[in-house]
Amino acid sequence: MAVLTKQQKAKFVEDVKSALQSYSTVGIVQLTGVPDKLLQLSRNRLKPDIKFVLGRKTLLLRALESIEQGKDLAANVTDTSALVFTNLSPFELHKRLHSNELKLAAKPKQTAPSSISIEAGETAIPPGQGVTDLKAAGIDVQIQKGKVTIGKSKVLVEKGQVISPAVAKALRLLDFRPFTASISPAVALSGKMLFTREILSINSQSVGMDISVAFAKALSLSTGANIVNRYTIRPMIGKAYSNAIAIGVERALYEPGIIERLLAKAGLQASQINSIVK
Repeated sequence: MAVLTKQQKAKFVEDVKSALQSYSTVGIVQLTGVPDKLLQLSRNRLKPDIKFVLGRKTLLLRALESIEQGKDLAANVTDTSALVFTNLSPFELHKRLHSNELKLAAKPKQTAPSSISIEAGETAIPPGQGVTDLKAAGIDVQIQKGKVTIGKSKVLVEKGQVISPAVAKALRLLDFRPFTASISPAVALSGKMLFTREILSINSQSVGMDISVAFAKALSLSTGANIVNRYTIRPMIGKAYSNAIAIGVERALYEPGIIERLLAKAGLQASQINSIVK
């Protein structure tokens, strides 16, 4: 990063203070581990809706701490942080940033985020050293009609296992990128409301799933406790009907809905007797 003059530092701080007062939402993005390519991709794709400001930690802190609403953000600034300014809601900001994902190749000694599998079939790898590298990773490699072919599908690495150098090299040859990098705000401020990363990660899918699970548990509890409401009445009637049928069959009650089952039961028993008695 270029060395700034005193005047340039003062102007940078004033520009950030002006942006803090001009935009409805401001967030802190921590850039540790974020590839430069992803940062540039996000900046290019998201402008003019989202403005990125990168600078030295001391200058960012000076600007944030100069106004009341910036003090809560200052606690989340690290040595490699950027400010993001937008008039979008904090949730839309998170969604836009997170949607710009970048697939990354595996490196030796990394932990697999999920099971890494390869499928049988032709590859674009030319015969030669690549065949040896694939075999070193335990892959069934064949040469068919001058093309390198994977003979059998295989799970190379289970979820949570460490990726070996041989497997990492084979995955690069196959252009398989199992890791995903994305940018998301560590915290965002909108008005006087501060949104943490955990809150911002809430979306319609996760909320819908939580509601479905909660409803299923509540329905099961209400039905078991014989609490009658608009949701439990149908399963309770169905349960009562099934119980009544079971009792009727057990007691051999000649009632509609039961006599048919009694006849079927008698027919089955007669068939069993016929198979025994000659």
